[in-house]
Amino acid sequence: MKIATFNINGVKARIEALTDWLAGSGADVVVLQEIKSVDENFPREHFEDLGWTVETHGQKGFNGVAIFSKLPLEDVMRGLPGDDADEQARYIEATVIGDIAVRIAGLYLPNGNPAPGPKYDYKLAWMQRLAARAAELRATEMPVVMLGDFNVIPEARDAANPQNWITDALFLPESRAALRRIEWAGWSDAVRLRDPWSTRGPFTFWDYQAGAWNKDDGIRIDHLLLSPQAADLMVDVGVDKDARAGEKPSDHVPVWIRLAA
Repeated sequence: MKIATFNINGVKARIEALTDWLAGSGADVVVLQEIKSVDENFPREHFEDLGWTVETHGQKGFNGVAIFSKLPLEDVMRGLPGDDADEQARYIEATVIGDIAVRIAGLYLPNGNPAPGPKYDYKLAWMQRLAARAAELRATEMPVVMLGDFNVIPEARDAANPQNWITDALFLPESRAALRRIEWAGWSDAVRLRDPWSTRGPFTFWDYQAGAWNKDDGIRIDHLLLSPQAADLMVDVGVDKDARAGEKPSDHVPVWIRLAA
């Protein structure tokens, strides 16, 4: 089972780029972030005609997440538990039925800038809720992949120029510590499982400004966290960096994992 995450930065604006990538991806399940579409206006039929089952949790103009699957989906859940007043569409879950069942938790974690301020407070509160949900998922003892745009740079090696991010919400100590607390509770970063000793990258985001792509001035903020049962099934993991060089690309690239499931 190949599972990918991709912050598409507007599904309607990048429908051709997404369609082209999907065609060559070999993915069975794709989690999208920043679809920037309400559910009823999502171009569902386009992707269903290509053989995908589509589940969305959208809102107008920004945010929004989706799951595409070639395999059966069950028990779809929309919204991160813990705050009934939170109207931002940032979280979706479903169980994918392959050779064995795998729970998929797709997320678009808040950016948090400017920090300090209410947006950063919301980011940290959201991460506390995510930690609580991660503990619930961990307790199921089933393979779980929690993946998406986390908007957190975990370590200095995850930025080409970490000094440029010192005061940014993505790299502040509180953000990084909140992510570490989730990992220390039993979750594995798939990329670091494969390559724990890398001193630079791989990167998953390059800003549109200041020639970041041409300079390879990137950061790694798109992550796949694995429950112990999912980590035991990991066969391979990768970053589709070439997607950033295509026509009208997203500023993110897909990250994927292959499970023996």
